[in-house]
Amino acid sequence: MQAFYSDHFVLPLPEGHRFPMPKYRLLRERIERQPEFRLHEAQPASDGELALAHDPGYIASVADGTLSPAAQREIGFPWSPRMVERSRRSVGATIGAARAALAEGVAANLAGGTHHASADRGGGYCVFNDAAVAARLMQAEWHRRPAGGRPGLLRVAVIDLDVHQGNGTAAIFRDDPTVFTLSLHGAKNFPFRKERSDLDVELPDGCTDAPYLAALDDALAELWRRHGDSLPGLVFYLAGADPHEDDRLGRLKLSAAGLAERDRRVFAACRERGIPVAVSMAGGYGRVIDVTVDVQQRTLAEAWASWRQWNNAAHDAPTAA
Repeated sequence: MQAFYSDHFVLPLPEGHRFPMPKYRLLRERIERQPEFRLHEAQPASDGELALAHDPGYIASVADGTLSPAAQREIGFPWSPRMVERSRRSVGATIGAARAALAEGVAANLAGGTHHASADRGGGYCVFNDAAVAARLMQAEWHRRPAGGRPGLLRVAVIDLDVHQGNGTAAIFRDDPTVFTLSLHGAKNFPFRKERSDLDVELPDGCTDAPYLAALDDALAELWRRHGDSLPGLVFYLAGADPHEDDRLGRLKLSAAGLAERDRRVFAACRERGIPVAVSMAGGYGRVIDVTVDVQQRTLAEAWASWRQWNNAAHDAPTAA
């Protein structure tokens, strides 16, 4: 299975900053030791690609370092050339994963899930919205794909299971019927002013495995119901580790086993319907960083298991005489 990374482009942060930057390197180092993954360093997203989801003026202000102090505070990172490069590469990793998923069924970005960035500003440690840019780019490239794919426009769904609502993604696609946004998140968690997704499911503080998984099943059933016979041709899955019971910012109480079951259900639901999945790691702020990385590694294990089933099925399918 193909996985894309950008952790070599480390964002310089002040001492004591609470964003767990090392988690990306730690995850990549674990995945490097697993032969079932093919790792690729992400390419940077261009200005033109970013402009598919972001205002050109905002892109320019990030690129040339003219973001206001207030804008930098909203993002949560100080501006630097490395911040720009890392943000471009994080988007590039999801672009790579989306292309690979369309070819092979499942692929991953070892970072990404920057769902608080909207068209004209960032927020919540998110500069550019990787899923939004990649979704629009895959739609633009769809007509160039080899014959045999689904006819017509590529419909996309974003299944956002980070503990925080995907407000930036919801805002970008507010009036776009070709992209369905689903967000399952803590009701009282950041952002405190939420945007309206196509389907929002709010969960109470302390939510545990059983009610969470029941809510997920209902949300997925509603996603498929609303699409009828016109299912999405691609899913972006934001598999946040922050619903975990050990997370500093999560406020939910899912176990590691519960999160693995969450991932298994999402991948199975998409695979059974023939929908490719590009998965990103999204948030994770464990009190012990290795706990977050453990959760993310299990997500990738579930992704690989689905990739294997997807490709075994394709290999076993009868060919025309």
